[in-house]
Formats: sequence, C-alpha cells, structure tokens
Amino acid sequence: MDNARDEPRLPTPRGPLSEAVGAYLGGSGELPDATAVAAAPALGDDVQLALYQCYELHYRGFAGTPADLEWDPELLRFRAALEDHFLTALRTGTQTHGDVAQSVGALLLEPADGTGVSHFLRDEGELWQLREYAAQRSLYHLKEADPHAWVLPRLWGRAKAAMAAVEFDEYGGGRPDRVHARLFADLMTDLGLDTTYGRYLDAASAECLATVNMMSLFGLHRSLRGALVGHFAAVEITSSPGSRRLAEAMRRTGAGPAAEHFYDEHVEADAVHEQIVRHEVIEGLLEQEPGLAADVAFGVDATGFVEDRFGARLLADWRAGRSSLRTPLPPRPARSPVST
Repeated sequence: MDNARDEPRLPTPRGPLSEAVGAYLGGSGELPDATAVAAAPALGDDVQLALYQCYELHYRGFAGTPADLEWDPELLRFRAALEDHFLTALRTGTQTHGDVAQSVGALLLEPADGTGVSHFLRDEGELWQLREYAAQRSLYHLKEADPHAWVLPRLWGRAKAAMAAVEFDEYGGGRPDRVHARLFADLMTDLGLDTTYGRYLDAASAECLATVNMMSLFGLHRSLRGALVGHFAAVEITSSPGSRRLAEAMRRTGAGPAAEHFYDEHVEADAVHEQIVRHEVIEGLLEQEPGLAADVAFGVDATGFVEDRFGARLLADWRAGRSSLRTPLPPRPARSPVST
C-alpha cells in the first residue's frame, strides 16, 4: 500500500453530468443545472459517478485538481442537486419499517434461504468472483470508517463516546498495521489486485457507487446524522455473519492468508461493535434526540436497499457467467512458491 497516498486520476465519464464534473475539475466548462440532473436516472451510472467525483474532493481528491475546489460554490450547488435527486430515490425505493426496534430487529434475523452474495461466494463462488467483489468493495474499504468519522462532531455524550470507541478500533487501535484499510490492501495483494487508492473506480458498477455515495451523503450532512447512525448500525450488525462466510470463501478458494485474515478480523471485532452500536450509540442518540428515531430507521433500511441492489447486480452477472465489472480484471498473477 506504498502508493496509497497518491491522488487517484479522474475517472472516465459515463454521461454528460460526470463528463461536466471532470471538465470542471480540470479547469474548463460549466456545470449543468438542476433540470439536467433531474432528467438523469438517479441511481444510474452518470449521476452516481458525478456524485462520487464531487464527494471524493472531501477525501483524497484527484490528481491535478486544486484542493480548494472542495468548497467551490458552483460545485456545491451542482452537488446539492445531485444529492436531492439521490436522496429522493433512496426515500422512494426504501421500504422503511418506521420504527428503530423493527428495523434493527430485522437485521438480527439471518435469512433462512441464504441467497445473498456472501452465501454465494462461500458455497460456490470462484476466485475470479472474489477478486471482482474485492475490487469493487475497495472503493470503500481503502477509506474504511472515514465517512462515519464525520458524524462524531454531530454527536455528544454517550453516543459520541461509543462511536469514537468503535472508530478507534476501525483505525487499528493506534497501530498502523492494524488499520482496517491497511488490512484490506493486504487482502487485495493476496488476490493479485492493485492496491492504489481509487484504482477500480472505472470498473465499479453504479450499484456499487451508490453504496459508497450513500455513506458520504449521510456523513456530510448534520441533518442526516440519524441516518448515518442507522447506516452504521446496519453495517456493524450484518458484518460479523457475512464476514464469517467470506472468510470461508477465501479459505475454500485458496485466496491467501491476508485475504482470510481481513474477514476473520471482522467476525470478532464487529460482533463486539454490534453490541456497542445498538446499546450505546443508537440508544444514547435517541435518549438525547428522540426526534431522530425515524431518521435512524431510514438509515438502517436505506442501507439494505442499496446493498440489495448491489447484490442483485453481482449475482445476476455471475450466474450468467459474465463479469460484474465495467472493465474485467486481468488474470491473477502467478503466486511465488513458498520456500521450504
């Protein structure tokens, strides 16, 4: 992960909106108005890539892009139109329980049919499918926990302390070799993937981009702090059983020790995090701000909505025998033999 500090290059446009953002970041052109944004599919490639480009300015930025564009008024105006369009699609598409206890309770019940992506990868997934999964997930995991850190200044007391404790673990508990983004880069190395930050942005589907964009949307807006907490709860509650299946998939396919370790680590850590988030972060927040209950429930359920769409896309492609990526990966390099 030596090249992890490098700023990623601007992605290839997927339509007029993302093309306009790329040109604007490169110093030319004007940004479309809200009418043009509203005419494009909110969950489609063009909107999602344009929004991802806007959000990336708050993370690492792009090579050759001035850092002060992060707060450029015209770009923020355009981003707001994209966000309104995206948030409307999330609210429209999400089947919300409307009650925090019901939303969280639904996460605690493992589906009996076992038809999700982690079940597929554990039971019948091939190494090339695990590599594709890791390549797309790298858009989040190489900045793991960063979108959630934005909520810390918006919390206080019991909820803040508990959230900070979980984030401390995500960042390795003060040890750089245990930072989860570092562990995921090691997983990628085992799988023969490029660990450069943002390397697989061009390859990722719109469904994948939406999962990352939703975190940034919730994290960057104080008004959506309840939704961010709900999203974080959904991630932590479902992570441990899903990670156990993915660790088994890595072992079965011979992915490598670092690939296994990343998910083994999450089985244990997230089982603890789940309890902290449920009983300290959520309960602490709603004790202080009970009016945020509907937002927390929305965050939980919206996470299920975007993850279900991403999972459906992956499984449809894989079961049809085709790549889930916009640009397929090169073959995994031959592994060096272990000396004895």
